[in-house]
Amino acid sequence: MVASPTLSENIDRALSLALPNLAVIDGEFRAARSGATFANVGPRDGRVLNTIAAGSAADIDAAVTAARQAFDDRRWRGLGPRGMKKVLFRLAELMEADLETLALLECLDTGKPISDARNVDIPLSIGTTRWYAEALDKVYGEVGASPASRLSYAVHAPLGVIGAITPWNFPLHMAMWKVAPALAMGNSVVLKPAENSSMTALRMAELALQAGLPPGVLNVVPGLGTEAGEALARHLDVDMIAFTGSGPVGRALMRAAADSNLKRVSLELGGKSPQIVFADCPDLDAAAQAACWGVFYNQGEVCTAASRLLVEAPIAEAFLEKVVAVAKTIAVGDPLDPATRFGAMVSERQMAGVLDRIADAKACGARVRLDGGRVRTETGGFYISPTIFDQVAPHTRLAKEEVFGPVLASLSFETEAEALALANDTVYGLAAGLWTASLDRALRCVEQLQAGLVWVNGWDACDIVMPFGGFKQSGFGRDRSLHALHKYADLKSVSITTRPA
Repeated sequence: MVASPTLSENIDRALSLALPNLAVIDGEFRAARSGATFANVGPRDGRVLNTIAAGSAADIDAAVTAARQAFDDRRWRGLGPRGMKKVLFRLAELMEADLETLALLECLDTGKPISDARNVDIPLSIGTTRWYAEALDKVYGEVGASPASRLSYAVHAPLGVIGAITPWNFPLHMAMWKVAPALAMGNSVVLKPAENSSMTALRMAELALQAGLPPGVLNVVPGLGTEAGEALARHLDVDMIAFTGSGPVGRALMRAAADSNLKRVSLELGGKSPQIVFADCPDLDAAAQAACWGVFYNQGEVCTAASRLLVEAPIAEAFLEKVVAVAKTIAVGDPLDPATRFGAMVSERQMAGVLDRIADAKACGARVRLDGGRVRTETGGFYISPTIFDQVAPHTRLAKEEVFGPVLASLSFETEAEALALANDTVYGLAAGLWTASLDRALRCVEQLQAGLVWVNGWDACDIVMPFGGFKQSGFGRDRSLHALHKYADLKSVSITTRPA
């Protein structure tokens, strides 16, 4: 087993890397047509990592034109299932060979621990690519029960040009959740990564060309959401927008789709996920670990973060002490240090927003059980330590609104009905979890929880084989699983009338 690079080795490698900064359009590496760039600030120390091409409407139009031409001339889907499978498998192989570089780029961009990028994020991105490469020839049509004089069947037809807009918290992983199934169904893709974390998407596009993906099939245009993202959503030759991000942006994308060409939209918009712990929980220590890392993993910058902890009153105080004890073992550290498990917030803006929520919770009377705040200020980076509140009033911002940072709100309940009412008392419906030894209770709660993902006696216990998406204002459409393949296709019904003998 090869040892992980040390902190000093990671710093040396980071300084020697050629950081991706150009758009990939029609197989070429291009500056923005306007010549504009934006500063890519590293959350580790607040310094500018590099300047990246700031794509605008002109660059998006060039990318969409290339994607449409590639789709129309069938240079990709014309390879057939075996040919497309071979290219996607080759892409996965190249990503695996490039794992160390991709992990380092992800760490530099986002501030997440290098160990998470190296051992979780990038391997999952590779696994997603392989899974859809394997799955693409497992999607079958159907034959209708027609009269003998007619043959009727339905097939899955690719939509055309897919516009994918991805978030900054899991940049490559979320990109591959969209890019891999869209390509597997024979579409062309224009990807607009988050401006905070563009580098792994740009590097992946370079590897895709090396893998044999024809030019124009995958285009990556970095830029600001208000410029490049808006242009992509309004483009008349884009057939679908697949988005993961905030609710306000999701609403804007729906309006843009309606105002342009009624392109279809798939949205994953985050959540305020509850984790319910009943007094008959079979393993309180495991539940405390899950309650802690369910909200503090990736610095709390997770759409499924278990940011609301609901605990049955008889065990509330003792259980929360366990959670606090686990949280106190979490040390905020340098993202490039392989020993670090909790790194930096992605940006100064995100850090400021989280600090504002902490201050608001204190002003609203929530009790501080673990007092977090900004730390490691001497580095110039954007660090916040884990924060835990209890006695949180259900009507306050901390109980209602997504924080997207390392802040846990704990509430207690007396009955199962009260727990479910609290859990569902939110506009979101992405994920939920519960801990109980009762199968009957688990089944009752699973049926009543308003969430697209429900976990029993575990948290985030799922993988690529199961669909991912939410209810209510957490969006619609599904990533992962075979359902994602269907999302990027239309059903075409065909009927052939035969002539009598």
